[in-house]
Amino acid sequence: MSEESKVSGIDQAQYTANVNRRDFLRRAVIGGVVGAGLWSKLGAAEPGQHDKDINTRLFTFIGGQVGPWSIVTVKTITGEALPVAERLDVVNGPVSASPDGAKWILRGVTSNARYTTRQEKDQLTAIQPAVGRPTATCSALIPIRKNAQWWGLSQDQRREIFEERSHHIKTGLGYLPAVARRLHHCRDLGENEPFDFLTWFEYARADAVAFDELVARLRATEEWTYVDREIDMRLVRDGG
Repeated sequence: MSEESKVSGIDQAQYTANVNRRDFLRRAVIGGVVGAGLWSKLGAAEPGQHDKDINTRLFTFIGGQVGPWSIVTVKTITGEALPVAERLDVVNGPVSASPDGAKWILRGVTSNARYTTRQEKDQLTAIQPAVGRPTATCSALIPIRKNAQWWGLSQDQRREIFEERSHHIKTGLGYLPAVARRLHHCRDLGENEPFDFLTWFEYARADAVAFDELVARLRATEEWTYVDREIDMRLVRDGG
């Protein structure tokens, strides 16, 4: 006689439920092990995978004695200055140790557009060039920090100042595609970073006057009253 035939009535129902529960758990464990193995093979559960994805958005700017960009001028617009450096190297990723001769290292990550509407985003995407064009031998690195009053505002309040009153996007659109821009967010790495944004511009030598005009127009807006540290660094690429 089997073990199951020894019980009857309520005991029989309870016994069956227990057997079914054990069988379910056994199959769940086996399935979980197999599933985990398959998931691992697909690469979705690789240790550190999330970090690798983040690092592709990280850029490190190293001011020192090496790099393809020669630093021509550095102007401290407001706030504390940066130590003097001769050249700039831009690394897509982290830097584990400070290179020999480095005077400063700034970091930021590329991210989604924070204050643009769908229509504005489509307009920018349609005409905004990528950095790295062979003809764009001039560049500017402009690190910016905004004050606590700015960060104390809500997202919609910042948007109103940024575009409705300062026309940041509308102004920038007028200088595309001559000027390529890549914005790096520093606050995404932590509030102890020395700047909030690192804006990298590239343009041809013939467009240098137009770029100066763009920067001057933006600095005259209400948005810039919230800036408490800004450096304007102009550079020329080797061979340019």
